[in-house]
Amino acid sequence: MVSVEHPPPATAADTIQTALSVHKAVIVIGNCLVEYKGRASSKLESGERIVIIKEDGSVLVHRPTDYSPVNWQPPGCLFQTEVIKDKLKIRAIRRKPKEAITIVFDKIYLLVLLSLVDEGEFSLYASEEDMQKAILANPSLIEQGFRPITYEKKVEPGFVDVYGIDQNGKFVVVEIKRKTASKDAVLQLQKYIESIKGTVQRDVRGILVAPDVAKGVQPLLYKLALEFKPLSPRRCAEVLSSVRTQKLSEYFKGLPEL
Repeated sequence: MVSVEHPPPATAADTIQTALSVHKAVIVIGNCLVEYKGRASSKLESGERIVIIKEDGSVLVHRPTDYSPVNWQPPGCLFQTEVIKDKLKIRAIRRKPKEAITIVFDKIYLLVLLSLVDEGEFSLYASEEDMQKAILANPSLIEQGFRPITYEKKVEPGFVDVYGIDQNGKFVVVEIKRKTASKDAVLQLQKYIESIKGTVQRDVRGILVAPDVAKGVQPLLYKLALEFKPLSPRRCAEVLSSVRTQKLSEYFKGLPEL
């Protein structure tokens, strides 16, 4: 990351053009006016704003308040930077449809150049933590009569996602996977069960919860006497949106001890 406070317009123009040529992200904070010409036209009078140019060629102009940009251009823009009468001019141009946004800074407070890496997975519906919360809020997602005792229970091999009892008084170990569960998930669940069996005097069931299981997992579940409960992140998201989930600490405060 490179940041420059109060850069001269000529320096800013050259720096921005060079950064955009190698697909860096650029942030400019300062006093500017904005004009748009294309399918319609608009003019935003001078004010202090944050301009973000992303590496894909998209442009966002943000005012000091509100999460939505007041002006923007989608990815694929071509850029021109120049200095006119000691002011920095940035022009983002699209060819199809033909349109352009022109941003003129008369004061530049901060210029930031960034080479960003983002390989994080986007969970459209729910994460594994969200799935856990949904099960705690609505235990019947596992089965009727299931009652959670605790969550993130520490055992020797790791942490059990959800730990509870079924309607017949058997302990239940629930292992949650957001994606298709592999054999490794089954073996992980088995380790948790073996650890808990060494400390309790009741039968212990193991339930693997996931949208689906990989090839060869069902025979392994059968061999180890474990169970599979299909549950999608989308269904968990629906539960969380329709039920006002209590704080987990408050939820377990009211549960009787076994």
